[in-house]
Amino acid sequence: MVDRLPEATIRTAVPVPLSFSDGYETTALAFTFDGLADGLEHVALGLGDRSDPTRRARDGASPPLIRVHSECLTGDVFGSQRCDCGPQLREAVERLSETGGYLLYLRQEGRGIGLYAKLDAYVLQDSGLDTYQANVALGFEEDARDYAVAAQMLLALGVPRVALLTNNPDKAAQLGNLGIAVTTLVATGVHLSPANAHYLATKATLGSHTLELPPTDGLAHRTSPESEVG
Repeated sequence: MVDRLPEATIRTAVPVPLSFSDGYETTALAFTFDGLADGLEHVALGLGDRSDPTRRARDGASPPLIRVHSECLTGDVFGSQRCDCGPQLREAVERLSETGGYLLYLRQEGRGIGLYAKLDAYVLQDSGLDTYQANVALGFEEDARDYAVAAQMLLALGVPRVALLTNNPDKAAQLGNLGIAVTTLVATGVHLSPANAHYLATKATLGSHTLELPPTDGLAHRTSPESEVG
């Protein structure tokens, strides 16, 4: 059964130059919205052929590539290696720029528990808990993210069918229940380092993320193949 969503509308669309620490640069068309269900300020970035409203893909074209990325101040901005969020964001922007698509940047820090609670969870992780156990010990769900606003944003952008750039099957399942047809899952790279090895292994074993992790002595970047969804 598809969940009914209130309609969101595009509020603003403005070009924004993007620049990363490794020198990669591109331009995105940043969309803001009115009517998002949680009242927060989420943003969509149109990249590649979606960065210019006069050069949109024609009706009937293949579903665009979409990345639903949850905010991570420590990883996205400060380059923390405790997670793989920063490298995933950098990878997604380049891949979307090449193929054309949207990056939905959602304000759901710490899998939905907020920045301060995420840092509290880090303290518990340093004492031996894994990332999911730490959230639960603080009184939260293992993963409290809700992708209703992502579905609203996609529908406002006129994108009811997507190829989803993710290793997380829950994103596809939630979007499907919200009326977004996920036609293809496209795996992100595996951004493994000594600092995040346990974190990634926990996501793979407990969170059902489709990560192909190399042996612990091989920390090379690897990319999984695409998989078709029904």
